[in-house]
Amino acid sequence: MTTPSPLLSRPGAVEAAGSDAGVAAHYGEPLREQRALAAGTAVVDLSHRGVVTVAGPDRLSWLNTLSSQQVAGLQPGESSELLLLSVQGRIDFDARVIDDGATTWLIVEAAEAPPLAEFLNRMKFMLRVEITDVSAEWSVIGSTRAVPEWSGLLVWQDPWPHVATGGYSYATVSEENHPGLERPWFEYLVPAVDLERTVEGRPLAGVLAAEALRVAAWRPRIGAETDDKTIPHELDLLRTAVHLAKGCYKGQETIARVHNLGHPPRRLVFLQLDGSQHTLPQAGSPVLAGERKVGTVTSVAQHYEMGPVALAVIKRSVAPDEILTVLDGDEPYPAGQELIVAPDAGQVVGRQSGFLRGPR
Repeated sequence: MTTPSPLLSRPGAVEAAGSDAGVAAHYGEPLREQRALAAGTAVVDLSHRGVVTVAGPDRLSWLNTLSSQQVAGLQPGESSELLLLSVQGRIDFDARVIDDGATTWLIVEAAEAPPLAEFLNRMKFMLRVEITDVSAEWSVIGSTRAVPEWSGLLVWQDPWPHVATGGYSYATVSEENHPGLERPWFEYLVPAVDLERTVEGRPLAGVLAAEALRVAAWRPRIGAETDDKTIPHELDLLRTAVHLAKGCYKGQETIARVHNLGHPPRRLVFLQLDGSQHTLPQAGSPVLAGERKVGTVTSVAQHYEMGPVALAVIKRSVAPDEILTVLDGDEPYPAGQELIVAPDAGQVVGRQSGFLRGPR
C-alpha cells in the first residue's frame, strides 16, 4: 500500500482515490491549480509513483532484449519509454526510462513497481544486473517546465508527442499540430526525505490538474487506457515506446504483424463532452453509437479551457464523424469525437503514402 504523501498535510489538500491514492487530488481550487500547472508555475506531487532501479554493467543491453524499445545505447540523462509485452503483444508494463550512467531508473504506476521488480528478477539469469524496488525511498514531482533550481536532480522528460527514432505515428495530425506539444512534461526524482524541502515555496497542483492536461494531450496511461487485451497500436504508443527495427523481444511478432499487415481492433479517441450538465461521467462508462455499445470511457477530466473532456477506447469500425453518447447510469452525455488513432492505422505494407486518412 502506498504511504500517504506528507504534502497531504497542506491546507485544503483532498486525497485522490484509486490509482492516485496517497497524493492530493487537489488543494481546494482544481481549475486554478490546473492553470498554474499548465503555465509552469505550479508543480504536482507524484510521490505515489513506483520507482524501480536496474544497476550493473549489463543493465541497458539486458533491458534492450526484454523490451519494445531500443535502449542499449541510452546516454546518461537521456529519456525514453519502454513496454514489456506478453507473448501476444499485450502491454504488461509501461516504464518511463532514464539512466544516470551507472543505474537505469524506471518510473511506473504505483501498482506496477512490485510485480515489475519481481518479473525483472526472474529474468536476470547470470547477467550482471541488480534490480531494486526503491519506491519507498524516492518520490516523483511533475512539472510542465524544466525547473532550473532542480538542475542537480535526475529528470525524465516525456518524449510524447514526438515520434522517437524507430517509432511510428498512427495519428491523422502531423507532429507539429499535435495537442501534446502544449504539454511538455518533466518528472523529477527526489529522495523521499527531501520532498517537502524541495517543493517549499512552490505552488502545488493536485493530480486532477495533471490528469486534465494529460487527457488534453491525448497521452495514454497504463491502468487507465489499458486492459488485459491492449496492444500498443491501439493507443498510438508506437510513437514513443516501440522501436520497429530493433532485435527480437517478447511480443514483437504481434507488433510487426498488426503494423505491417493488419489493423488494431480498437482505437483511442478524444471526446469533447456536452458541458451543459453539472456532472462528469465516470471512467468505465460505456460509449454508445446509437443503441450499440462501441467502447468504454477510460479517463475523464474537467479542462480549464475546453470544459469536460475524456479519452475512450472504441471499436476501429466506428465512423470518425459519428456523434457518440457516454452513458453513466441513466445519464447520457453527448460526445463529439476527435481522432487520436486513425481508423485505417496499420497495414503499412503496400500503403501508397505515409499519411493516414481522417476527417480533418
